[in-house]
Amino acid sequence: MTASPAAPLSRIALYPGSFDPVTLGHEDVARRTLRVADRVVVAVAHSASQTRQPAFSVEERLEMLREVFSDEPRISCVSFQGLLVDFAEKIGAGFVVRGLRAVSDFEYEFQMAQMNREMRPGVEFLFLMPDAHLSFLSASLVREVARLGGEVDAFVSPAVLRRLRDRFGQADRGGR
Repeated sequence: MTASPAAPLSRIALYPGSFDPVTLGHEDVARRTLRVADRVVVAVAHSASQTRQPAFSVEERLEMLREVFSDEPRISCVSFQGLLVDFAEKIGAGFVVRGLRAVSDFEYEFQMAQMNREMRPGVEFLFLMPDAHLSFLSASLVREVARLGGEVDAFVSPAVLRRLRDRFGQADRGGR
């Protein structure tokens, strides 16, 4: 009699961030995470320590994320408060995904990962770089360009572009 193989464990990835707004770089990292995870939970952090006023409320960011990922049932979008590792444990995430664009991102993320691993040794951290053509992109740059009336069509999905234009009073530029 042969033993039946054990059912594989579900691989849940947690992708946290502010996503103010969600960019094509964020979208790229979330979708590529599905190559190593069964499910990705994109989580908007409620942050009491933000030094800037967000452009969008947590609820608005969740709406944008849900619209951006509406075609992918393996990606869910939620918000959370408190410690990242506590939330990861609560949802059963085996690992946390963080996007890296530059060496400066690595230094910060490495320090945060080490601190989080001290608190919860069982939670792993996976660092992904966005596609090369998106490697310079950040939500703060997109926000600033949009706020100043610049075109951000190439950096965000159409759903996010509509919201940015509504927020910053820009007219549609020829259907792009």
